[in-house]
Amino acid sequence: QVQLVELGGGLVQAGRSLTLSCVASGSNFRINAMGWFRQGPGKQRELVAAMTSGGKTVYGNSVLGRFTISRDNSKNLVYLQMNSLKSGDTAVYYCAADPTNGPVYSGSTDITIWTYWGQGTQVTVSS
Repeated sequence: QVQLVELGGGLVQAGRSLTLSCVASGSNFRINAMGWFRQGPGKQRELVAAMTSGGKTVYGNSVLGRFTISRDNSKNLVYLQMNSLKSGDTAVYYCAADPTNGPVYSGSTDITIWTYWGQGTQVTVSS
């Protein structure tokens, strides 16, 4: 079993930046793909960014060019750097992980294929 914990959410002004982090922990587990999803008011959960253990990335269209995903495999950490934040970025952000890299290649937009999920952290962007 794997536990994921997100840190770094909060209230920020539009146009500014915020960085989220997520750490995976457990016993006798394997993590390959890691990613970030979000769910805004009245919306379904959607892909923000995801990354394989080897560095392959995929981004949601709404954040491409503004957000950057990175990770430290040795520490089971994944980060999401969010720049040029807009009010539309207001959402609960969830960390996700999977024991394979398949979700990044074969359909990371589908939340049902990811095995592990964090509790979420609120990001609110004010204008």
